[in-house]
Amino acid sequence: MAARSKTPRHILVIDIGGSHVKFRIGARGVSEAFVSGPKLTPARMIRKLRKCLGEARYDAVSMGYPGLVFRGRIAAEPHNLGRGWVRYDFAHALGKPVRIVNDAAMQAIGSYAGGRMLFLGLGTGLGATLIIDGVVEPTEVGHMPYKGGRTFEDYVGERGRKRLGNRKWRKKVKQVISDLKTAFEAEYVVLGGGNAARLKRLPQGVRLGDNHNAIIGGLRMWRRGARGLTLAPDAAHGRR
Repeated sequence: MAARSKTPRHILVIDIGGSHVKFRIGARGVSEAFVSGPKLTPARMIRKLRKCLGEARYDAVSMGYPGLVFRGRIAAEPHNLGRGWVRYDFAHALGKPVRIVNDAAMQAIGSYAGGRMLFLGLGTGLGATLIIDGVVEPTEVGHMPYKGGRTFEDYVGERGRKRLGNRKWRKKVKQVISDLKTAFEAEYVVLGGGNAARLKRLPQGVRLGDNHNAIIGGLRMWRRGARGLTLAPDAAHGRR
């Protein structure tokens, strides 16, 4: 991460989701959003951002991307957006240095309170990030096989909720939380994403996060030593 003396003052944080793109400048800026969806390309997103931002000033950019990121670069096209993200030059388009992590990782960074934390983002899909003693490790577990030829995401993402109905979906989410908490030996689990609020009761050791934590995570990405977090070269800048 950047040295403390070079930490940017005005950081534009962009949180890209399957249904909306949320953005904000700094800790005290106003959060704004616009619709994303399956036809959103990076060029279209940048055009919308520029229109919304107008003459607003920013010195650096943090971006949470809903897909695979490796060493700070987008490594695969997203499942729920348009195409063209892999080779897009965001630093050139925005005119400032850009740091990119998986969207679940960015929200996890903003939610971290020490120890071994598993963050699960329940939204259009399933994002999962593990932070162990400050070292951030995004995962691709959401796209791994789970049961009946379906992935974890197929069960607890938005498609799963619509297929199962809310009651069965809630039961399946709790089972997935238990399975992943055990597999990753997490001390606690934080749930984020738009569908997290649909859960009526949370298991022990599980708490709801706040979507605002994605903004906090984006700010921390440029601040050295924030809560002891380390963006490991091949991990936190890495896999989703």
